Amino acid sequence: MVDNRYATALVIGSVLSLLATVYLSVAMGTQHWYQYHSQPASNDANNGSDLQTLRQDFEAEDVDERIYSVALFRLNGTLGLWWRCILVPKHSYWFKEPDPIMVTKCQAFTLPQQCESKYKSPGNINSGEDLLRTYLWKCQFLLPLVSVGLVFLAALIGVCACLCRSITPTLFVGLLHLLAGLCSMATVCCFLAGVHLFHEISELPEGMDYSPGWSLFLALVSSPLQIMAAALFIWAARSHRQHYTRMTAYRVA
Repeated sequence: MVDNRYATALVIGSVLSLLATVYLSVAMGTQHWYQYHSQPASNDANNGSDLQTLRQDFEAEDVDERIYSVALFRLNGTLGLWWRCILVPKHSYWFKEPDPIMVTKCQAFTLPQQCESKYKSPGNINSGEDLLRTYLWKCQFLLPLVSVGLVFLAALIGVCACLCRSITPTLFVGLLHLLAGLCSMATVCCFLAGVHLFHEISELPEGMDYSPGWSLFLALVSSPLQIMAAALFIWAARSHRQHYTRMTAYRVA
């Protein structure tokens, strides 16, 4: 039998774990980790041609980091773990319109792009590999997957514990949630560090503003939720074990 206090802790921990998983999953699948706000483009034909070229290069599959970053900077782009998006006019003759209709165009990072090396000069292979940015880029892709995988493994162990009517495996469930929370926090840190380093070596347009987006904050919130769930699971497992040990000693005596 499980005391009501421990059962309540398990229920609250499960709810926190579910919320954290949903938040992290939404953050992983959306592109609003970082957003750029550039100055409005002038309405002339030459500028329209430049923006059209940027858009075509941005949507190419083999585009390098320098090309798509220029589009992000100049076209009010948003950047995520798996997506990059820009805001472009809907019509090619937008420069003739006083108030052109804007639409969002998104492009997913391919698996080779997620595994590619980063260079000291973005897009320039001759500048040498930037190992720190390369590792940060790969970690921000892998760590959230590890975090979600740990939570699903913990859920599987929890289901098995319920079927066996045992609270002992809950300790391992808590440890897995603790590792998942640390991975989620590390994901945010790796992303912010990578963006900061990228900005330092890039030529940012004058008047451009940038800030973290709501997807990043969702991932940031998921980490303490997972850690709180871990604390509840570990407390329930250890307290129940101590209570069971005391009851066994009392019966023997």
